Amino acid sequence: MWSCMGYNETAGGTNLSLCQDLGLVLSVLSLFYLFVCFPVGLCYNALLVVVNLSNKVSMTMPDVYFVNMAIAGLVLNLVAPVELLGPDFTRWPAWRYNDEVYITLLILFNVSSLVIMYSTTLLSLDYYIERALPRTYMSSVYNTKHVCGFIWGGAVLTSFSSLLFYVCNHVSTKIIECSEMQNKGAADAIMMFIGYVVPAVAVLYAFALILRIRKEATPLDQDSGRLDPSIHRLLLACVCVQFALWTPYYTTLLVLTVTDVPGKWYRSRQVTTYMFLRGVSQLLAFSSSFAMPLMYRQMNKNFSHKLQRLLKRLNCGEQSCPHERSAVQQVIT
Repeated sequence: MWSCMGYNETAGGTNLSLCQDLGLVLSVLSLFYLFVCFPVGLCYNALLVVVNLSNKVSMTMPDVYFVNMAIAGLVLNLVAPVELLGPDFTRWPAWRYNDEVYITLLILFNVSSLVIMYSTTLLSLDYYIERALPRTYMSSVYNTKHVCGFIWGGAVLTSFSSLLFYVCNHVSTKIIECSEMQNKGAADAIMMFIGYVVPAVAVLYAFALILRIRKEATPLDQDSGRLDPSIHRLLLACVCVQFALWTPYYTTLLVLTVTDVPGKWYRSRQVTTYMFLRGVSQLLAFSSSFAMPLMYRQMNKNFSHKLQRLLKRLNCGEQSCPHERSAVQQVIT
């Protein structure tokens, strides 16, 4: 909880001034995100999902993964206003949520982060498969849809296992089972390992394979069934940006797990700095839901065509559009 009240009695004026300054900076950053990044991310994520689902026939393997990440981004967009207007991010909180709301926000945030990281990881692996074996069934749209379903199920189950530590940290110590599990660091360690270390290792392995394929050019490189080169750039940029935005957040989890900062230096300069950096890192994590749809919009040439077709269908209403009637007549003749 971001508050400088404890410094009035336990610390000098320097620490109090630092706390107030960092709190003000974090509050300004949070408000900037809410007024600029939040509405843009919400609109573009919803647009990405609607446009692709309305053109299911033309969806490719990367489109399915980006839709999956956009849905997780929408969940983050729901969490962001509650978090950023709460006491952890602003000196003038709009509300103070109780333990139940805190745990609910934690579940949604962890599930979204796992879905985003594993979608990004599998996207890089399927990208390698597509380059090595074009037209293969392994990276097909049909299989990708089922894989995305397993991603959500696995994210929920994984979040539930680590959630037990958080729940037991907020209930009465009279329950023996929970009193033995009151270790928030264990939950952070689980999320650090499963949510970041495993995906990072898999992405590095996929990149190593991709680089080896590029060095060993084959006649398959000219196959017309391969993805458009712009999609290749989009996939690589997506993986790099996602890990760049989420690495600071998982780094703060690692620091908290290893050093237990709040427990060692209560109301000290180190705790103030750590809480500020943790807030900024969580803002960067929220920004992934803002950056991904913008990158997809700018780098995917097919998206604008799909959007135009959707707008034409909406303008035509229930009647079939002229270009669709001409296409049907050509098929009949």
